[in-house]
Amino acid sequence: MNDSVAASEQRSEGCEQTEWLVAVRDHRDKAAFGRLYDHFTPRLKGMLIRSGMSGAAAEDVVQDVMLTIWRKADLYDESRARASAWIYRIARNRQIDVIRRRPRPVPDEMVIEAESRETHDADAAVSLEQEAVQLREALATLPKSQRDIIERAYVGELTQAEIREATGLALGTIKSRIRLALEKLRHELRDLRDE
Repeated sequence: MNDSVAASEQRSEGCEQTEWLVAVRDHRDKAAFGRLYDHFTPRLKGMLIRSGMSGAAAEDVVQDVMLTIWRKADLYDESRARASAWIYRIARNRQIDVIRRRPRPVPDEMVIEAESRETHDADAAVSLEQEAVQLREALATLPKSQRDIIERAYVGELTQAEIREATGLALGTIKSRIRLALEKLRHELRDLRDE
């Protein structure tokens, strides 16, 4: 009898979470979102840490997941999945994105070869530093709106869709700003190509 009571309570809890998510989806209910947040934040963080993420990285992913839930609640269909399944799938996808962005480990032989090459190529390092300074100066000449998009795309390695999600800008605006910024940078840095 205890097992059936526990199963009933679990179904009731799952239904309650689904009700909260539906309230967020249909009414942008902040109180329901707060309940979702309080319920899922520690559970998601624990899952991510158990799968090998650091505490800080797990917190970042959880915050991103909760923001996604708020922004994309309109995509939730309770007839297809319980709220918990939908939310855990979002968290798992974010975790995979983070793992894919991590630099790949390099074999020791390649590290030794690279270090040897660096030691003998000090002139190239100085030249590269000068080019980096020129690039920073060229970036500083861009309008802030273009510089922000370029930094997100090339320094932050975000896709245009991720930039759209982060900034709320239209995809066409993002593409246009990138194109204009790159044209201006080519013009500013043409002396580097001529050398």
